Amino acid sequence: MYRFLLTPRWWGINLFVVLAIPVCLFAGMWQLGRFEDQVDNHREQQRQAEATGDPRPIADLLPLTTESVGEQAEVTGTYDAAHQLLVPGRRLEDRTGYYVLTPLRPSDGSPALPVVRGWLPGTADADRAPAPPTGEVTVTGALQAPESPSTVDGPTDGLPAGQLGVIGAAALINILPYGITDAWLTVRDAEEPMLAVPAEAPTGTGLDMDAFQNLGYTAEWFVFAAFAVFMWFRLFRREVEQQRDAELGIIPEQPRPSQEGALARSGSPAPPA
Repeated sequence: MYRFLLTPRWWGINLFVVLAIPVCLFAGMWQLGRFEDQVDNHREQQRQAEATGDPRPIADLLPLTTESVGEQAEVTGTYDAAHQLLVPGRRLEDRTGYYVLTPLRPSDGSPALPVVRGWLPGTADADRAPAPPTGEVTVTGALQAPESPSTVDGPTDGLPAGQLGVIGAAALINILPYGITDAWLTVRDAEEPMLAVPAEAPTGTGLDMDAFQNLGYTAEWFVFAAFAVFMWFRLFRREVEQQRDAELGIIPEQPRPSQEGALARSGSPAPPA
């Protein structure tokens, strides 16, 4: 009854399904592996962001890498109070407020480092932002990657003077009259009445949109494998039903290719379709 599986057409169908299923499963497992790698990387970044171990000299952590983001860094220098900036539209503990950012000029003459000294609730107000300490200070905090406009919830354009939308060298290079490091520091202990800003894992190395795209592709490849099996079963069932109907006389039995050739040579007409 199932001899039709040995015909050339079904050999092609069977071969396609046998090859398609492992290819789809392999591609799905590969995408799932990429998602799991990003989950592990995200957890590692969170662990680094929450680290409270001994700080390392910032020179040992620059240039910034995915491994050094969130590490506790230490830098000695002088705050530039004249170029203190406010970063509005930042949330902390379900409240909206703003960061107080002050450039720190290291004592060793290296490029300045943006330091987020803390967070204040409400609308950005320069009069409420505490002035930075004077003289040489040693600052300890978590090293952070530069932000991108697509990841910032607050306003990024059209801000008044003295305010900044995105923290990074690209935004600060036109504001500061000196070189700036393309990274920033959020202090571990903020001065009152400010609150310390928790360090965050960098965008692009954790559970961002790309990671969930990998998860979506995983599901798609598994669906493709299941669809190949479903279509094979559907074609198989239709073929069986057609043969059964032909045997019962419900529909005429279609002549096999060998029968068609014999009828043509004998001159007999083929059975009606």
